[in-house]
Amino acid sequence: MAPRWVAGVMAAAVMAVAAVIALDNGLARTPPMGWLHWERFLCGTDCADHPSRCVSEQLFVEMADRMAAEGWRDAGYEFLCIDDCWMAPTRDGQGRLRADPERFPGGIRRLADYVHSKGLKLGIYSDVGSKTCAGFPGSYGHYELDAQTFASWGVDLLKFDGCNSGSLEQLAEGYRRMSLALNKTGRSIVYACEWPFYLRPMHQPNYTEIKQYCNHWRNFNDVYDSWNSIKSILEWTALHQDSIVKIAGPGGWNDPDMLVIGNFGLSWDQSVTQMAMWAIMAAPLFMSNDLRHISPEAKCLLQNKEVIAINQDPLGRQGYQILKDKTFELWERPLSGRAYAVAVLNQQEIGGPQNFTFSLTFLGNGLACNPACSVRQVLPASRDWGVYSWTSFLSVEVNPTGTVLLKVLAL
Repeated sequence: MAPRWVAGVMAAAVMAVAAVIALDNGLARTPPMGWLHWERFLCGTDCADHPSRCVSEQLFVEMADRMAAEGWRDAGYEFLCIDDCWMAPTRDGQGRLRADPERFPGGIRRLADYVHSKGLKLGIYSDVGSKTCAGFPGSYGHYELDAQTFASWGVDLLKFDGCNSGSLEQLAEGYRRMSLALNKTGRSIVYACEWPFYLRPMHQPNYTEIKQYCNHWRNFNDVYDSWNSIKSILEWTALHQDSIVKIAGPGGWNDPDMLVIGNFGLSWDQSVTQMAMWAIMAAPLFMSNDLRHISPEAKCLLQNKEVIAINQDPLGRQGYQILKDKTFELWERPLSGRAYAVAVLNQQEIGGPQNFTFSLTFLGNGLACNPACSVRQVLPASRDWGVYSWTSFLSVEVNPTGTVLLKVLAL
């Protein structure tokens, strides 16, 4: 069992609170939560033949209804977010963005009013470049106008993509200008960036600067509805944790992309792994699924109050990998109240359940269970494990591609 981190890095991540000033809009003090259309519905614009899968006003009205009526809003999922492909092919005569008139007959203002009437908030999408990733009008040359337009519509979140930006300098300037333009509107609008993703691998992101302009930011590839995708995101995060973990905190978060739980590609254990690990990583929780057709099991997992409480912990520290031993990984996240969330992930993809045994002295630089602690299992099922001493060992049985999520509280 070998430590994953070089000397000094783990201690810095555990003990240091990022001194970086977050975007000065007072928002995203905990990771935002909501629903986003992209992974499940992509750029569906054929409402004639596929009305239930079309990116349209009707789709978002139906999702708003489900979020309000079926416990999603009450669990914390408050943003209903439109991604790419909502726009008309061209701007209007005054140079303003406009929604596709056939798919959004009432425009975005009417949709925002409806979403707000359900106690929810509306998110929208644009791009720093001349065109969006799907080829619709981008915001380049129109940052101030677009920010004013979004504010006038009652938008509460902007996802700002990075396609077609021309150069890295133009990319950075566009992200800065849109941030300032959103703040200038006077409306509270969460700013979700993809800035660092488009900088890599050509340029190392300056996370201090990014956090000054953005509320959360994508670092890595789009998530897909597959275990390989989830696994690659976790591997990338562990590999880069010494540069990204320390920057996360209230007002600014690393975003590993959407929750795909409730779709087609993940087994139950893999769904548990995504939910547990997104909580450990203090990730924004944006589901991309069809809330009209979701299993009771997936709904229960996504609405699990104990897991959401870990994700939303007010201390605002991101978790990190502390050990890697063959197929097992041990991750921890410092929580408020002298507690830690601990995840034991089994990357093995063959055979049956395996046991992983570790000393509680590994947790929190030896402080998490000193002199004693209570241990509670949160996932895959909730149960108390009892009280342990500082020198105790825990043996955890984990299914292949599964995760056991624990909460350790010092006594």
